[in-house]
Amino acid sequence: MPGSWTNWAGNQRAAAEPLRPATVDEVVAAVRAAAGAGRPVKAVGSGHSFTPAAVTEGVLLDLSRLATPVRVQRASRLVTVPAGMSLRDLNDLLHRHGLALPNLGDIDAQTIAGAISTGTHGTGARYGCLATSVAGLTLVTAAGEVLTCDAAERPDVFAAARVGLGALGVLTSVTLRCVDAFTLRADERPLPLADVLAGLDEHVAGNDHAEFYWFPYTERVQLKRNNRVPADDRPLSPARRWLDDELLSNTVFGGACRLGRAVPALAPAIHAVSARALSARTYTGRSDRVFCTSRRVRFVEMEYGLPRAALRQAFAGLRRVVEALPFKVLFPVEVRFTAADDIWLSHGYGRDSAYIAIHQYVGAPYEPYFRAFERVAQDLDGRPHWGKLHYRDAASLAPAYPRFADFLAVRDKLDPDRRFANAYTGRVLG
Repeated sequence: MPGSWTNWAGNQRAAAEPLRPATVDEVVAAVRAAAGAGRPVKAVGSGHSFTPAAVTEGVLLDLSRLATPVRVQRASRLVTVPAGMSLRDLNDLLHRHGLALPNLGDIDAQTIAGAISTGTHGTGARYGCLATSVAGLTLVTAAGEVLTCDAAERPDVFAAARVGLGALGVLTSVTLRCVDAFTLRADERPLPLADVLAGLDEHVAGNDHAEFYWFPYTERVQLKRNNRVPADDRPLSPARRWLDDELLSNTVFGGACRLGRAVPALAPAIHAVSARALSARTYTGRSDRVFCTSRRVRFVEMEYGLPRAALRQAFAGLRRVVEALPFKVLFPVEVRFTAADDIWLSHGYGRDSAYIAIHQYVGAPYEPYFRAFERVAQDLDGRPHWGKLHYRDAASLAPAYPRFADFLAVRDKLDPDRRFANAYTGRVLG
């Protein structure tokens, strides 16, 4: 539809064409104009959330052109950037100054604001979600006020807005606490599922960053371990990178998904071949380039954060769900780990977490799969990722977050007229 906005997966749409403010003053003017007309406002990023968090019938603000000052304080490792900057551009900026984020997820197309607002995370038992690197924020409130906050200035707003779901205002700049640039050694290898589960505690505790992918209908996984090393002395050759990350992980995998969608009975065989086709590789590289990979095969996703001790029970429940479905699952399942944090609506608030992310190829059935796994996860005190599909509402979410009422109180103060509300925030926040 001309003039409309669509997210990356194509499962969410908004009819309005986004406004693209270039300055904070233009953001303020847009918010005040919307308030005067009684219209809601939502900021949109790169569209890598699967929920309708950014969908509105009101004013859409695309912050990709927003040019707030970039400040790099090398000695303190504090970097302030526009909230609409992509993680990819941020990583390049940091690298030029000898800095890096301590942890990243596996996609770098998201905007900084979108990534932190939904609780985006990577993996690593000693690392929280990306929002734990935030040292300060600036946002435009429903009244058109430009508000700054950090741990000392308006700490309640800071505790809420780092993972704020876009419900508190429009983020315009973010200050990040970075680390010195570092090199990672990646070790990726196919292994039997039973072996990985048996040694899981050692894998998680003994590596800086550990995760695994399970291939449904098989007893095989791909284990990935990334660790900091002093030298980039074993780079992946361009040919091997192209073969693994472009040809196999995107072109061939995309073709396999299309085949599995057309002939679902082939899905178990496709997973079996995929699991066996993977070969081990060990290489070194710049941290963000090891963390992040190209994802061109489109999918929809649900992800649940669970108390780490509940992982095995949740994973067993997931396997039962997969076996009982009336259709086939076409995507591997991803399992990651994070440390506890103190951000009110972070999935990791107050507890070390394990995450199970389930996916389905676009155009294939998914809702019964997602709903069935959600029942498993909810019974184990699971918290849904705010940027991934889920079916929870405020009544079921409030008991899962000890500071849920505190978040709502900040929202009432900053946005009493619900200028930044939409159907999604109405469901999950009330």
